[in-house]
Amino acid sequence: MFKLFKEDVDVVFEQDPAARSYLEVVLTYSGVHAIWAHRIAHAFHKRKLYFLARVISQISRFFTGIEIHPGARIGRRFFIDHGMGVVIGETCEIGDNVTVYQGVTLGGTGKEKGKRHPTIKDNALIATGAKVLGSIVIGENSKIGAGSVVLRDVPENSTVVGIPGRVVIQDGIRIPRDLNHSDLPDPVADRCKTMEWEIKKLRLEIEKLKEGKNGNGHKALQHANETKRNL
Repeated sequence: MFKLFKEDVDVVFEQDPAARSYLEVVLTYSGVHAIWAHRIAHAFHKRKLYFLARVISQISRFFTGIEIHPGARIGRRFFIDHGMGVVIGETCEIGDNVTVYQGVTLGGTGKEKGKRHPTIKDNALIATGAKVLGSIVIGENSKIGAGSVVLRDVPENSTVVGIPGRVVIQDGIRIPRDLNHSDLPDPVADRCKTMEWEIKKLRLEIEKLKEGKNGNGHKALQHANETKRNL
């Protein structure tokens, strides 16, 4: 247990250039406090002392802003950077050397029983605000981009971005659908563009009916189709 506690502190110095001393990390890093509290709560949970385990996790949540269910299984050298708003569900399994940032949710997708939270393999990184939902697997050495919503398994050595999350890099090779972080998928904007085209098409068809001139109406529809292609 004490060896794990020391590793939890050592990994902070590797991951966070702002860390200056052991005393600072031990006393002021909420991510470290949350992990320590979870290790204690998980030990009680394994002994079926569920109420006591839950009390410890809720006290930790109150002081750190990080909610980790006592049933979650977390490996060694787990690093939570900043941490506020992080939620980790009951059946979540996290490997070694995993890093998550603030606002990350490792949650379920409904009220199903059994394994309903994700499995995060070794050396994975989940960036700020990402949501990984359901009983899915995030492969080793994979990265989840900030703000992404991941609902399907992610292969090893992959980078995922977008809503819903899509693999854009795998084994160092860019997938044809690759997108820059400044150009993430925007389904709302895409739907608005489609609606805009439909409205223009309807207006042109109304004008065609009013004019009663097939030639002009046909040209108007051609113009609408050109507008759709440009959108």
